[in-house]
Parts: sequence; C-alpha cells; structure tokens
Amino acid sequence: MTRTADTAQTLSRGLDVLKFVAASATPLTMTEIATGLGLNRTVVYRLVGTLVEHGLVRRTADGRLSVGLGVLSLTENFYPSLRESALPVLERLAEDVQATAHLAVADGDESLAICVVEPTSTTFHLAYRPGARHPLGKGAVGKALAAAAKGEDGVFVTHGELTAGATGVVAAVPDLPGLPAAIGVVTLTELGWQHFEPRVVAAKRELADVLKGE
Repeated sequence: MTRTADTAQTLSRGLDVLKFVAASATPLTMTEIATGLGLNRTVVYRLVGTLVEHGLVRRTADGRLSVGLGVLSLTENFYPSLRESALPVLERLAEDVQATAHLAVADGDESLAICVVEPTSTTFHLAYRPGARHPLGKGAVGKALAAAAKGEDGVFVTHGELTAGATGVVAAVPDLPGLPAAIGVVTLTELGWQHFEPRVVAAKRELADVLKGE
C-alpha cells in the first residue's frame, strides 16, 4: 500500500511540474519550479529528468526548462493535432496570397516548422520542408516566436534574414500556454508581399478559433 501511495504521489507531483512549466510564458529554472510548487529541489530534479526523457519537458541552451513537443502526442487520441487543425487554415492562406504558408513552434532556442503548405497555382514560389529549424529570434518566424514566448502579440516582417531574397510575414500566436507558436508566409522579396499582413492576421485568428472549437 505504501509503494502504491508513493507511486501515485510521484505521478501527481510529476504532473504538477509539467503543468507548472506549461503554464509559464518563459522557460523556468529548477529553483523557480521548486519554489513555485513548494517541492524539494532534489525531488524536482528527478521529476524533470523523467519528463525530459519522455520529451514532455525540454532544456534550453542556458539550462532552463520549457514544455517539450512530446505534449502534442498526448492529445492525438482526443483532439486533432495542432498540425491537422492548422492545415486547412494554411491551405487557404497559401492560395489567397500565392505564397508558401507555414506554422512553427518554439522548441527550446529554435523555431521548428511543423506544417508547411505551398500554393498550388503559382509558376514558382519558395518552399521548405516541415521539420526545418532556425535560431529563435532570427527571421520573421523566429521574432514572432520570441514574442509569443513572452505572451506578446504582433506581426513581424523581415527580408533576407534566413534566405537571401526572401521576405517573411509572420504573426505571433501567444494563445497556446507553454507552446509559443507563429503562423505566416514566406515569398520572394520582389513580389507583392505588402498586402500579406492583414491576411496573415486573419489566419492567426482563424487558427485560434479552430483550436478553441468555435
């Protein structure tokens, strides 16, 4: 009975740690987690180690802790995944502006593209594959994710920061607790990207409505 009770308590504390990390807009230290939950730092260290092993929590370059992408797999049997939810929104966005649309999330100190949709009726366009990574804070997508990680909104436009001759127009999506996200488009700089911002903002709102089940 004692072993069962101890196991249940460990599981409960582990879930408390995961929820605490996921609810934070910025990565946390071990001390911040221990203090926030009133737990011994050694206990938190062991719990975090297990969560990291399962991909539910991730260590950033400076040793802080943020929610890991493994949390997405936990919802797949109950709700559509973020990728599946975003796909129709990105398809409409790509066709409307005739440019490659994408959804990215912050994974530690990098941006990670989890869904990319190319327009179907253009003669040529920029493209890249899901899984592409870039430094957080660099390029429109990196800047949008950095803002989303702080709970901030906004649309970001950059030219040639990630790819020479390319312009990115990306909106921060700060509405996903613990999982900063960004949605936007990338196109050739010389093309007419100036009208993209309102459509990108509309796509962000559409995605938020989809995720809320509206």
